[in-house]
Amino acid sequence: MTRQDEKHPETPAGSLLLDEQLCFALYAAQRAVTAAYRPLLDELGLTYPQYLVLLVLWERGESTVKELAAALRLDYGTVSPLLKRLEAAGLVRRERSARDERSVRVACTGRAEELRERAAGVPGALLRATGLEGPAIARLREELRGLAERADEAATRTR
Repeated sequence: MTRQDEKHPETPAGSLLLDEQLCFALYAAQRAVTAAYRPLLDELGLTYPQYLVLLVLWERGESTVKELAAALRLDYGTVSPLLKRLEAAGLVRRERSARDERSVRVACTGRAEELRERAAGVPGALLRATGLEGPAIARLREELRGLAERADEAATRTR
């Protein structure tokens, strides 16, 4: 408990204390989880964002850049360099759509499909490392999804 908490156990919503910020708790958790993934993904030769791109492609198959960006909640300018690096590594191929030249289709290569087998152990290894188990994982995931939805709605209202 911080000294502020000792004096005022119910800190007001307008607190400017760092440890009282939801955004900071999320930021710290995200950095810690990404750091926990790093050694697992280093073995696969992937960064965390590259791993996320491959997860989408393994799940959905060939997709457009626009579909990938939407699935990952990223903008086109962020996804495009990721795809260039994955293509240079021989893990994806990009092709302009024959029906719409503005659309670029992305698919896994055979090398990415082989990597998928090795990547199958990553989620379990991360859970073992964090000590999280079934019900707690499901509850946390649902709470975070709900928070993301509410934050998206709030951001949309303020635009």
